[in-house]
Amino acid sequence: KFGKEVHTYSPAYKDDEIEQIVQISNHVVFNSFSQWNKFKDKAIGNTSCGLRVNPEVSSVEVDLYNPCGTYSRLGITKTEFDKSVKSFDDLAGIDGFHFHALCEQNVDVLEEVLKSFEKNFAQYFSKLKWVNFGGGHHITREDYDVERLIKVLKEFKQRYPHLEVYLEPGEAVGWQTGYLVTSVLDIVHNDMNIAILDTSAEAHMPDTLAMPYRADIRNASLSNYKKYTFRLAGNTCLAGDIIGDYSFDEVLKVGDKIILEDMIHYTMVKTTTFNGINLPNIIIEKKDGCYQIVNKFGYNDYK
Repeated sequence: KFGKEVHTYSPAYKDDEIEQIVQISNHVVFNSFSQWNKFKDKAIGNTSCGLRVNPEVSSVEVDLYNPCGTYSRLGITKTEFDKSVKSFDDLAGIDGFHFHALCEQNVDVLEEVLKSFEKNFAQYFSKLKWVNFGGGHHITREDYDVERLIKVLKEFKQRYPHLEVYLEPGEAVGWQTGYLVTSVLDIVHNDMNIAILDTSAEAHMPDTLAMPYRADIRNASLSNYKKYTFRLAGNTCLAGDIIGDYSFDEVLKVGDKIILEDMIHYTMVKTTTFNGINLPNIIIEKKDGCYQIVNKFGYNDYK
């Protein structure tokens, strides 16, 4: 689809998918030595093979987002690595190492992760072709120290000039690129004002329920911070379909539009038609103020 390099990683691959995966991937990264040993005969010669390692630097505060948290299933720890690798021969066929330890963080965290990564695994770098520093780099955020990142990367390349270095700043590309417009369908009262919206936390923004994530709403603030506080609720039968409590300068009315910011990168890709609720239209806003409807959804999508 993209016509460029494809780097594939999965915590585990399936027998009936691996042959196709290695054919369409430039790199395939394995999460364990058992997976590598199981599939290496099909992978070697068809793609560039790598192992995901766990640098065991836990800097992400929220466990659900933390790829290096306690008991993480993601990546091979130093202890487990040493059980399988006694010499360079045990890494025959492996071209690279991959780690992913960050989540919406700055370059100072990457520096700490690199110290552990090099301490635990640099002895094998001479046999590799590439390393992948994973994602979670918030490069496009205003306070991100881009110059320091450049310095860190250049210094790493000076230490290991033969290694090609990859970053995966996917969220930094999609971050703050789109919003969700929803309408107030009804206002009910049960010890507080509750606005029923034509959207759903469960169906359209599941991170609101699964994670300690609070959506940013335009011209709204925390509960009781502004004059009028409302609970924003979804339109499904799930009792817990609650977006959150927000305060506004004006009283919400039926028909009012509410704009939830930054709703593309981890919301639009997770939408479902749970309970028969329709999916939001996908619309591109043009610079001249015009709108282009890219996709509209209906019953057939639910069916």
